[in-house]
Amino acid sequence: MENETDVVRPDLVVVLGPTASGKSALGIALAQQFNGEIVSADSRQVYRGLDIGTAKVTPHERSLVPHHLLDVVDPGEVYSVAQFQREAIAVIDAILRREHLPLLVGGSPHYIQTVVDNFDIPTVEPQPELRARLESRPLEDLLRELEQLDPQSAVSVDRKNPRRVIRALEVCLVTGKPFSQQRRSARPLYRCLLLGIQWPREILYQRIDSRIDERLQQGLVAEVQEQLEKGLSHERLDSFGLEYRFVSRWLRGELASEAEMVQRLKYASHDFARRQLSWFRRDQRILWLDGEEGGLVARASTAVRAFLAHP
Repeated sequence: MENETDVVRPDLVVVLGPTASGKSALGIALAQQFNGEIVSADSRQVYRGLDIGTAKVTPHERSLVPHHLLDVVDPGEVYSVAQFQREAIAVIDAILRREHLPLLVGGSPHYIQTVVDNFDIPTVEPQPELRARLESRPLEDLLRELEQLDPQSAVSVDRKNPRRVIRALEVCLVTGKPFSQQRRSARPLYRCLLLGIQWPREILYQRIDSRIDERLQQGLVAEVQEQLEKGLSHERLDSFGLEYRFVSRWLRGELASEAEMVQRLKYASHDFARRQLSWFRRDQRILWLDGEEGGLVARASTAVRAFLAHP
């Protein structure tokens, strides 16, 4: 019988961390040093036209090293975790065939885990009638039902994202089994080095606030208005994360002023970063690098070099 420890797997470097921690910059620096290519593990950057609100890398940054799985589908389309897993694995394998180093870079824990742990994701096709019924119910009711059917998913899911909550419920109701119990790890495909970037909490919050201010200066509101003009609904925009959710609510008059919108967006983003960190902290394999210390790139490079030297 094949010994699991004897299996030779190709190398994959993962750069992860909370929002505004500096993942993209570190990923680019490592890719430049180690002849690498970057695979985005961001659940929003797959959508075309959602550039400012998702902090998508710029055309200049893309010119420095190859980037993959950006701008995959239009915002009106649905892109599932299962689709990401299939396409990410295909891209990583192609990078390896070119004898380059693949770097999976992002902050979406589910996306990262599906690749690192090779999750066997439930193949439940979307159920339009069931989804329509669920979408007609208040989010609070959906969360209560999910807590009864699948307490583990109720904790790990983005509780403010109706699309994620509905998908977890959909799988539970169709299969009769908790969604969390159906996401099982298969044999890992890659030997992974997981590098996490961490900051003291107050400094991370400052970085988040500064980036929100920069996004607004870059035209975040205009980006949201453009998507609305193209026919995207406010409800759909809500599913694309906090930046789009709060700007959309302000534009439809649910918030009194732009100042209130910005302040509430910053507070919600702090909470989101805390939840990201709580999720990542469960994984003891992550090597955490302190962003406040000098020489972040040098320390990450040392870790990658040691990883590659000892297969």
